[in-house]
Amino acid sequence: MTKGNKTDFSNVYEDTIRAEAYSRLTFDKTYYLAYRDLPTIIARYTKGKNALDFGCGTGRSTRFLQTLGYRTIGIDISEEMIRIARQLDPAGEYHRIDDGDFSRLPCASFDLILSAFTFDNIPTMERKIRLFRRLSTLITPNGALINLVSSPEIYTHEWASFTTKDFPENNKAKTGDIVRIITIDIADKRPCDDIYISEEDYATVYTKASLRIIKKYKPLATGKEPYQWVNETQIAPWTIYVLRKKT
Repeated sequence: MTKGNKTDFSNVYEDTIRAEAYSRLTFDKTYYLAYRDLPTIIARYTKGKNALDFGCGTGRSTRFLQTLGYRTIGIDISEEMIRIARQLDPAGEYHRIDDGDFSRLPCASFDLILSAFTFDNIPTMERKIRLFRRLSTLITPNGALINLVSSPEIYTHEWASFTTKDFPENNKAKTGDIVRIITIDIADKRPCDDIYISEEDYATVYTKASLRIIKKYKPLATGKEPYQWVNETQIAPWTIYVLRKKT
């Protein structure tokens, strides 16, 4: 990958060591805040029980949706991630797809599409727009697309689950630039290259993809959780967008 918008697509998780490490992540510490409010949010904005987990990785979010009663299909471009997802959840439905190829999925058939952290790793606004447009064709008329992403601030602060102190260049990042972050909850301490995008530019992406923001959430810790927070009580590490198709 190179800095800036002229970034060739690659999947940083198509790596056996990294995939195995991420498969052991649980819903604790900073990740707890990403998922804590999702059951309430999903119940508020969706009806029906057919769900798609876009960029399912090793199936953590897919299994999460299953616990909420959703019939969930997980899709990902990483063969290694899908292999592990099937091992962890033999009864689940997981498919490896080519980038942006949703041809095996029926149109207007999902009441909920969840994308958890996937768009952190997708370069260029144009590619994001194209993927959101294609995903929107899979949603039922009253369905919702929930995009859970890293807040821009996650790359410039310290967290219970992440560190960015070794990457001061993150402070100058603009939309399309590579930003680096290390997950300290796993054995694989290699930095992950994410793609920075501002909230303003996310709003532009959604508009151009004919989606509208119904609600935006910025979950904070209360301080009562059983974790040693760093910045989580004052700065939201995650942003949760609830989206619908424009009518």
